[in-house]
Amino acid sequence: MRTALILLFLLAIGAIPGSVLPQRGVSVDQVTNYFLDHPDIAPWLDRFYLFDVYTSPWYAAIYLLLFVSLTGCVLPRAMAHYRTMRGRPPKTPRNLNRMPYCARFTTDKAPDAVLEHARSVLKGYRMETDAPADAATCTSSIAAEKGYLRETGNVVFHLALLAILLAVAAGSFYGYRGNMLVVEGTGFANGVPSYDAYYPGTAVNAGDLQPFSFNVDDFKATFIEGGKLSGQADSYAADLSYKEAPDAPEKHHKLEVNEPLSVDGAQVYLLGHGYAPEFEVTNADGDVVFDQAVPFLYRDTFSFTSDGVIKVPDTGDDDQLGFSAVFYPSAAKTPQGELTSDFPDTRDPVVTLQAYQGDLGMRSPQSVYQLYTEKMDELGESPEMRPGDTWKLPDGAGSVTFKGYRDYLSMQVNSNPARIPALLAASVAVVGLLAALFVRPRRAWVRAKRGDDGRTVVEVAGLSKTDAAWATAEFHRIARTLRDRLRDAPANDAGMKE
Repeated sequence: MRTALILLFLLAIGAIPGSVLPQRGVSVDQVTNYFLDHPDIAPWLDRFYLFDVYTSPWYAAIYLLLFVSLTGCVLPRAMAHYRTMRGRPPKTPRNLNRMPYCARFTTDKAPDAVLEHARSVLKGYRMETDAPADAATCTSSIAAEKGYLRETGNVVFHLALLAILLAVAAGSFYGYRGNMLVVEGTGFANGVPSYDAYYPGTAVNAGDLQPFSFNVDDFKATFIEGGKLSGQADSYAADLSYKEAPDAPEKHHKLEVNEPLSVDGAQVYLLGHGYAPEFEVTNADGDVVFDQAVPFLYRDTFSFTSDGVIKVPDTGDDDQLGFSAVFYPSAAKTPQGELTSDFPDTRDPVVTLQAYQGDLGMRSPQSVYQLYTEKMDELGESPEMRPGDTWKLPDGAGSVTFKGYRDYLSMQVNSNPARIPALLAASVAVVGLLAALFVRPRRAWVRAKRGDDGRTVVEVAGLSKTDAAWATAEFHRIARTLRDRLRDAPANDAGMKE
């Protein structure tokens, strides 16, 4: 158990980077932003899998060691508890007056009659009668125990933890997840090439993916307008039309943060949103060589000032065009006169561009969010452009028109066949934990023997493993109830010792 606790502590420590740093399994664009903001330290963090904490080898090692340790701890404990439940309660101690609670009184009833009444008073306890050890005094006793569910709950809780670990492992083996950006008005088909980041389980092949598809018909983001929470997101909602298979009928679903789309065992989650400004680029001859919406990465969620890159590799001549751009949803000026955004919603959308001409370097792999300008010449910086504005590029290189913007959705598809077993195991763990916390194990003994005066001396004792004050009250109730049932006349409490 000590080893399991240490490993559990290490598992908790290992999860800290996963809660502090962005994770690829949740948001690829946030990880990309981190690389852009911290180009020196991000590659080092990535070498230690700190952007993929929960799928890293070192986290898996802790996880597996914890599983082995819990198995070695819980299974022997469960078998020992099973033997205890099938065994008899502990025999009556020789000196009951050493127990935390002990009461003594006398009665005219015979010892056998005392034990008969004691059995009815101790109803609910598991009891065992000790045969008379002394025929002369007719000494006999009852040993009773109650509260086995506490240890049962403890064992069930730990067994459920093992089941959760197994379910998580099975989900990682047979499930998959993937992240993607979907621009409003476009669609998604569930295939490996459609994902921006795809994480299959060991036993998952490309042909195992559910053949569903959907289209984002409309998206609406609302933000808090005033007060201390001004600018924070209030709700995200997207209207989807989807098909479970290519030949299946079309259905509709309103996708929200806590309302995923469930299709054939896969869940489509809405993680966040951003802006995708639309641009039309013409070359020197006036031909349209680029016309589409480009997803931009936001710098923060309070202003949604977003950065993006436009790459135009096919311009009709040898020189390619590239643009680094900044999108301001609600343009405003700082006291220093710099352009900024003072609200995340699109109250006054403005974009600024920095144009380059030359070789984009696209013969080698590169990020779509980065513009490599080593082999390019700077053409200049655009004025502030609002939807519908056109900027004529210097030297007759063409023009750029800011047509407007669309929203894009950051989404995740998660298919986990062990999701329901994990939920059931977690529910069982909660039930076991409640039993371990609130059930109170206690033991009680009743001994009856003939005294020198011919009357029967009755001793009632009790021992609790948890709340002593509560147990004392229950043992005192047992002693008084038994005494009241046995006495011929009102008894005096002076002979009762606690």
